[in-house]
Amino acid sequence: MTNRPTDRLPATGRLAAIDYGRRRIGIAICDSERIIASPHEVHQPVADPTVEAAYFVRLVRSEEVVGFVVGLPVHADGNASRMSAEVERFAAWLRDVTGLPVVFQDERYSSVEATGMLARAGMTRGRRKSRTDAVAAQIILTSWLESARDGRLPPGALDA
Repeated sequence: MTNRPTDRLPATGRLAAIDYGRRRIGIAICDSERIIASPHEVHQPVADPTVEAAYFVRLVRSEEVVGFVVGLPVHADGNASRMSAEVERFAAWLRDVTGLPVVFQDERYSSVEATGMLARAGMTRGRRKSRTDAVAAQIILTSWLESARDGRLPPGALDA
């Protein structure tokens, strides 16, 4: 983990949550009043950083996003996972590309919870797989919104 503090998000405006993966990136967005988070889409990243940058800049513009909440993968005991450093690098890149603030939210069990929610909704395995990452991002964003409403500080870097 890095020693940098997490950014401060603006008090109002739409936020996008990211459930980062090497093959799929789940994205959820909340309303400008930050009451409801909704799954937005599952993005399939490509190897070309210019194409990726253009995608996220378009997302910010079209959805009027003012900041990002990135799911931080940690182990059950709270220690950094193998993916934690990769996610932090992605978050720094996202901040640089979009110019928007980025904060982290613990994403433990978000994918498991998303899979369960979709299964209970009666979706087929194929449909669940195509939507799980966006629903996981929704869970991450909802958790962050709830902690912000409760006056709790959202978690930052694990070594902060």
